[in-house]
Amino acid sequence: MYLEKNGKIGYHQAVVPQLFLVVNGEGVVRGNSEEEIRVNSGDAVFWNKGEWHETKTETGLTAIVIECEALDISSLIAL
Repeated sequence: MYLEKNGKIGYHQAVVPQLFLVVNGEGVVRGNSEEEIRVNSGDAVFWNKGEWHETKTETGLTAIVIECEALDISSLIAL
């Protein structure tokens, strides 16, 4: 997925679990709350099925998005 300068993926619900991997650029994401979290290259964001979320960038952003009903990220999380 590529967002150009001042790009936005509007506030919407995840249809299935979703992993958002930022590979280039920077931006902000938010989930169910109004709090925006800055993301940069190398960051990953996970949204559960049904979770509301949004992504914005002022400078541009490229990400890999993986969506799957059976997406299990438990092995990727450091304890």
